[in-house]
Formats: sequence, structure tokens, C-alpha cells
Amino acid sequence: MEAEIVNKVANANIEQIDLLDFVDKNPVQVIDLKDVLWNEFVLKEKDFRQWVKEHDWSKYANQNVQVYCSNDAIIPAWAYMLIVTQLGGAKQIIYGDAAQTKSDLFFTNLENIDTSRYTDKIVMVKGCSLIPNPVKAYMVLTEKLMTVAKTLMFGEPCSAVPVYKKAK
Repeated sequence: MEAEIVNKVANANIEQIDLLDFVDKNPVQVIDLKDVLWNEFVLKEKDFRQWVKEHDWSKYANQNVQVYCSNDAIIPAWAYMLIVTQLGGAKQIIYGDAAQTKSDLFFTNLENIDTSRYTDKIVMVKGCSLIPNPVKAYMVLTEKLMTVAKTLMFGEPCSAVPVYKKAK
């Protein structure tokens, strides 16, 4: 008579969260102000305002938009403000280089997680270092899940590290 093998991990009803699911996969429209500067370094107000007036802003509707300057030009704050006034239909406007944009989009997605589905559940957060600022991500997620989860663990079901258990 053979003994039945029981997969306790599969039967544990563990909700898994993979932080890679929060990496934004939507395209990002880029506005590099270097391209609209005189000699790529000097902002001439009259020319800049003309560019703002004539630029096709409709292509940024419902898009993530990254605004930055890829060189060391000094851009006055009002220039960025002027651009934002034209991006009213954008999904999200991010200031910074590609890494900053990726990070901002990731953390926006993480902040908007619907934690209600994890209420009184055992939650396993998969380990992953391919996300922006992983330590911050784990901290933000832990803070959010502690309010709802019964148990919070890190790793994989076969080698979990207990992190939090709700008091009875």
C-alpha cells in the first residue's frame, strides 16, 4: 500500500505577490528639453514659448510622459510649469531620467494596490531584485499588507521567511 503524497504548500491557500507585476509596461513619451534649446544649452523664452504654442500636445493624451533635460543646461522652473499646462490629458507626468521615470511609475502602481483581496489571508511576497529600489518596495508593500493580511511571508512557499503575523 502506497502512502499518498500530500502537497501541503498547494493546499495552504497562500496568496502570492510578485513585485514584477507592478513594473509599468506602458510606453513612455519622452520630452527632452535639450532638443528645444538654442545650441542645446540656452533657453530663449520667446523661442521656447513659440515651441510650446506650436508643438503637437495631443500625442501625449492618456500617455505616461517623461520630461527632463539630458544635458547640463539650466532650465528655469517656469519652463517645466509651462509644459505641464499643456499635458493636461497625460496619464502621468514624471520629471527625471529613464531610471527615475521607471521608479516613479512602479511606485505609483504599488501605492495603488487593492489590498482588500488579501484580507485575513496568508500572503507570500516573492523575492525579486529586478525592480526599482527593492528595499523601499518591500517596505511599502509590508506597510500596506500589515493592515489586512493574516500572515506575511517573504520568499517562496518552499522556503518562506515569516515577516508578520496578525495578533489574535
